Amino acid sequence: MLMKYNPVTDEVVNELKKIVGDKYATTDPDKLEIYKTDEEGNSIYFSYPEVVVFPASTEEVAEVVKLANKYLVPITPRSAGTGLSCGAIPVHHGIVIELERMNQILEMDAENLYCVVQPGVRTVDLQQAAKAKGLLYAGDPCSAESCQIGGNLATNAGGNKAVRYGTTRHQIYDLTVVTPLGDIVKVGARLEKCSTGYCLEQLICGSEGTLGIITEATLKLRMLPPYSFDIVAIFDDPAKALALPRKILKAGIEPTSIEYMDNRAIVISGDFIKCDLPYAKKNGVYDIITVESYDQDELDKKMEKLGDLCDEAGAVEVLMADDRIWEARKQFADACREICLTWASSDYVVPLDKIINVTTELPNIMKKHDIDGGIVAHIGDGNIHVNILNTHNQGPEEWANTLHAYDDDIFALVYSLGGKMSGEHGIGYKKKEEFEKFTPEGELKLMRLLKKAWDPNNIMNPSKVIEVE
Repeated sequence: MLMKYNPVTDEVVNELKKIVGDKYATTDPDKLEIYKTDEEGNSIYFSYPEVVVFPASTEEVAEVVKLANKYLVPITPRSAGTGLSCGAIPVHHGIVIELERMNQILEMDAENLYCVVQPGVRTVDLQQAAKAKGLLYAGDPCSAESCQIGGNLATNAGGNKAVRYGTTRHQIYDLTVVTPLGDIVKVGARLEKCSTGYCLEQLICGSEGTLGIITEATLKLRMLPPYSFDIVAIFDDPAKALALPRKILKAGIEPTSIEYMDNRAIVISGDFIKCDLPYAKKNGVYDIITVESYDQDELDKKMEKLGDLCDEAGAVEVLMADDRIWEARKQFADACREICLTWASSDYVVPLDKIINVTTELPNIMKKHDIDGGIVAHIGDGNIHVNILNTHNQGPEEWANTLHAYDDDIFALVYSLGGKMSGEHGIGYKKKEEFEKFTPEGELKLMRLLKKAWDPNNIMNPSKVIEVE
């Protein structure tokens, strides 16, 4: 039997206002409208909170969580709301804790290569603050200009630079967390290695707000490589383009990113940014490759070697990847959103040598379900994105059913190849049923035991990732 929650009463609202201030707790229907969804456009998933609070400190977050436990009211933590898996939608209504006021870079230590940030800091603002000091914050999701660090941590966001630097999880030293019971705990440490007990900061990162609310993070910085180049290798055969990453990695070039766009994605993005992209009308597909170095001679050697590899792989042309190429790649989601608000994005991840198996079969699965879309991928780490367009204007329920049927087929293929259904978007509410279907029971049992132990009242982002009884 699933948990039953209490409604948010006037008494609860008054107590919330005492914690955060009258101005920072709202039940105004017009303001609640914003929080019915994240980036999800299908109204079948929309759900309104009963109250939204805007805490200014870790202590205020903790007091709100304690109050929610006292009255048995569910909590949905939220940063910028740029997620794609319904992870920030308050499916049980209750309280949304919006972290946008906690938006300070508290410390930027260039000498010791770390920074301390609050969850409401925009990713691009952290990147730019680091760059101003000659440093690099390596977390780089495509939504960097709108997403926030708290959401990046909650979902273990990936992005373009993950090939070289890893995902958000690999940028963490320590986290300050408000637990589901309202305790304030610091996990991790500013150490280069540690084998001291459970690695809790790594567990919390990627838990999608189900195990606590991150209110502060100490993150790693790196020296900014002074030399770099970006090229786009254009192919007329997707199989040749998808074979290139393994050749690059085996050659020891150590790219920062390797991105792929199929022709449908190139055309959609080109139309959106109003740009005549190379080979868009000739069925071209792109491998976009970035290489960075601290030494100019090394960079020149890698550029020459990479050019040879592209030629050997069958590229029809190799060009410098200027701003229009990267804009096309990063604007693909917005381009799909302009075509239809109920577009859907998926992000399977498979071993590198299995990417071709997925991309070869994808057109057949899409044709089976009569859906249209384009493929982009972080092919240096096996993460494939398919943005699917509701071109037949199906209604909310019919469209959700179409996507579920498509997911059943594609996930069956992905898991048969040793892959998983998400490389960086997370499970949230939208993929929960599929996650439970395709995940071995032993894993699910451990996750449920952990969730129950940490969150006995099941108030912390309930019905996300897994359901517990």
